[in-house]
Amino acid sequence: MPPRESSNPSDWLRVAEKDLDRVSRMLDDDDSEAAGFYLQQSLEKFLKAFLLSKGWRLERIHDLEALLDAALKYDTSLETFRDACQKITGFYIVERYPFIVASGLTKSDVQTSLDQIKGLVEKIRSQVRQT
Repeated sequence: MPPRESSNPSDWLRVAEKDLDRVSRMLDDDDSEAAGFYLQQSLEKFLKAFLLSKGWRLERIHDLEALLDAALKYDTSLETFRDACQKITGFYIVERYPFIVASGLTKSDVQTSLDQIKGLVEKIRSQVRQT
């Protein structure tokens, strides 16, 4: 029997932080596709940690915009991060699926997106740690 996924928000927060650290390392290595992938993974886990802290039932979903929609039920101020979530969701696709043409994802794209979601990450950290 495969192991069950945790529904503990702290577990998700811990792994989100680990993925966020990977973003910086990948940017330092000039691997923008991997940095973008880990940024998407990190934000996905931060949003799931937030939702789990509110009693949400864990879902296997990678779409940041859908997760943001669920999170808005608990905190409407998160709407300001919609554009960043839409863009970062695409970073997952770039790394996971081969394309005939290069993605064109740059270090600057990833860094800009990272800067745009810092407020969201901080808000989630503080709310999840309070529970």
